[in-house]
Amino acid sequence: MTYRGHVKNGVVLLDEPAALPEGVSVEVAIAPEPETEGPPLPTLYESLKDVIGKAEGLPADFAKNHDHYLYGIPKK
Repeated sequence: MTYRGHVKNGVVLLDEPAALPEGVSVEVAIAPEPETEGPPLPTLYESLKDVIGKAEGLPADFAKNHDHYLYGIPKK
């Protein structure tokens, strides 16, 4: 089970109350800080915008039956 908290004046304080038995052994691990610096990741559209609409000469039903054309399975 994981509990979140912070350190104040050298003491670990849990963010939410927890019913831990007196004398129970615990382990404290430092959680990495989330990365907030740097530019935001591009959207899928931004990543693929240069190739969107570039395919030519495909059958009219390619979107529906792409597995047929790629792998030979029966058409839908």
